[in-house]
Amino acid sequence: MHTVKKTGKLAIAAAAFVLLAACTNTPAAEPEATAAPVQTEQPAAGTPAPSQAPEPSAASSAASPSAVPDEGTPPTALEAASTVMRALENGNMDTLAAWVSRDQGVRFSPYGYVDTENDLVFRQEDISGLMKDSEQRTWGSFQGSGEPIKLTFAEYFKRFVYDADFAQDAQISLNTAEDKGTMINNITEVYPADKYDYVDYHISSIDPQYQGMDWRSLRLVFEKIGEDRILVGIVHDEWTP
Repeated sequence: MHTVKKTGKLAIAAAAFVLLAACTNTPAAEPEATAAPVQTEQPAAGTPAPSQAPEPSAASSAASPSAVPDEGTPPTALEAASTVMRALENGNMDTLAAWVSRDQGVRFSPYGYVDTENDLVFRQEDISGLMKDSEQRTWGSFQGSGEPIKLTFAEYFKRFVYDADFAQDAQISLNTAEDKGTMINNITEVYPADKYDYVDYHISSIDPQYQGMDWRSLRLVFEKIGEDRILVGIVHDEWTP
């Protein structure tokens, strides 16, 4: 009987020891992981999030055909000129065509004297494809040399339309031109003020070393049809000997 009690005590002690050892060797339970917040991909520093995308710039708006004012909201001459100038800056011939008179077309004058007999006039439906037109045309004569101006439209555009950064650097005036050249400026005779407005973009100097002898002007002429403005002339001007 004594032996049985002793054996029972030993068994209980052994069991307690095993249980204690098991508790000691079991690693401590890790804390339950906290769910990470749902994250959307963050844009790089300085880049607006999609919900904060900037509005289209004035330049891009002007360069698209939708920038032509809707019916019922006719533009002023200055507003029309701003849109046309942006189109010229970007070489956007579709937008330019949208402003051209269907009846008169648009006349291109390489110098301040508008030559109604020799300056070339293009119909509205022909404007969009002119940049890709490989035909060389005679646009008048170079002042000084008298040599004929034989250029494709793309070449003429680069030399006698957007040959300076008029959209960014020019002084802008309505129905007033900077007359610095030796050539007669007859714009108000060809386009009288009762029927036309023109907007003059003038750059007084491009390179200081030429002391103003490299000035440029670009005049956009609009026919007034009620409150609407329709482009009928693009007159380039520059210093001439």
